Amino acid sequence: MRFDVLTLFPELFEPHLALGVTRRAFETRQVDVRLWPLREYGEGAYRRIDDRPFGGGPGMVMLADPLQRALSAVRAERTDAVPLVHFSPTGRPLTQALVREFAAGPGAVLLCGRYEGIDQRFLDRHVDLELSLGDFVLSGGELPALALLDAVARLQPGVLNDAESHEQDSFSGDGLLDCPHYSRPEFWGEGDAATAVPAVLLSGHHAQIARWRRERSLQITAQRRPDLIIAARAAGRLSQADERYLAQLVI
Repeated sequence: MRFDVLTLFPELFEPHLALGVTRRAFETRQVDVRLWPLREYGEGAYRRIDDRPFGGGPGMVMLADPLQRALSAVRAERTDAVPLVHFSPTGRPLTQALVREFAAGPGAVLLCGRYEGIDQRFLDRHVDLELSLGDFVLSGGELPALALLDAVARLQPGVLNDAESHEQDSFSGDGLLDCPHYSRPEFWGEGDAATAVPAVLLSGHHAQIARWRRERSLQITAQRRPDLIIAARAAGRLSQADERYLAQLVI
């Protein structure tokens, strides 16, 4: 798959593409990332990319023509009809289900806005999907684009050492939040302040461990994201044992 990124700051992407476990996907081109510096398509000698908004108000607006030239260059280089994705607080929330769709697809063109926004005429004509990381505002679309690339890369075969790692993540499978995890030492801290690993995880009893993890997942999800419990119930992903546990849970 291939992602073409339209950005004013391509240098923000380079460290991410070369570091961490997901770099395997980028180095092998399982996830092929092409960076398109928008300044190269700017207006005039100063490569202007923005101007004042009609109607007044604060900030600057990214111009449609430079974006059109950049997008045309991308489309000329690739023949597959991938979507143009724009990152905006007004967009659809980026979810793990949507990440899985991207991870199984051919890629996309990612548009990273800056300043007060982008000329709406360009968005209306070309954007297929607007995505948001949540109910907050960032300085630009680069961080959401990186988040999408990272989430997609870790789902590619061979990127994570254990294929089950992402299958047990929050929002995967049954759509619940993940359970807590523990490692060595068995007791952490000194004296009365020491805390122990839950005994069931040391028991070697796989069925009991699986049930403990399931109940912790249910507990955390019910406390922090009850909407996910409702969705899992509606989709038939909760067992009778799950429902019995939830019925006695005090939140």
